[in-house]
Amino acid sequence: MKRSSPAALRNREPIRAVLEEWLPRSGLVLEIAAGTGEHALHFAAAFPALSWQPSDPDPEARASIDAWREEEGSSNLLPAVDLDVLAAAWPLERADAILAVNLVHISPPETGGALLAGAARLLPAGAPLVLYGPWRVRGEPLAPSNLAFDAALKERDPDYGLRDLSDFADKVRGAGFAFAERRAMPANNLMLRFVRLAG
Repeated sequence: MKRSSPAALRNREPIRAVLEEWLPRSGLVLEIAAGTGEHALHFAAAFPALSWQPSDPDPEARASIDAWREEEGSSNLLPAVDLDVLAAAWPLERADAILAVNLVHISPPETGGALLAGAARLLPAGAPLVLYGPWRVRGEPLAPSNLAFDAALKERDPDYGLRDLSDFADKVRGAGFAFAERRAMPANNLMLRFVRLAG
């Protein structure tokens, strides 16, 4: 039932260190596409004042999340919910922060816009939407590892692949967000913080 991801085990601590700066001190964090649940397990334990809500559209992923939760989870780690970013309605009405790790490039192109639209419905003004993963950045060469990863993703599904950060940033303001911060991460990944605008 429990699944494990070597990448999740490698990147969870660098991500946690940035989240410590970016997340609110209290409230509910919605983690989208929580996968195996190892990130949720780690982050919920690291931030006991936050309620951590993992979600995933895949029933096997949700089973893994809940298996980790039942075996090792802290009391602030909530049961996984079924959330498809592309769905017109999400199973939550509000969150104080949203985190999505390795989502935008392993999904159809319309996922980015749907993520922004859904986050705009849930987040109050000033709340963060945090993304982690590899991106194409104009004017910067793509690392060989990311080039190979992009090719592998496209072979798996032609709709997958690293997205252009400038194109995504263009969608951000129209969706009611400001692009607040970009942080370089290990293995040629980026963490991005977007902030919900008032109104």
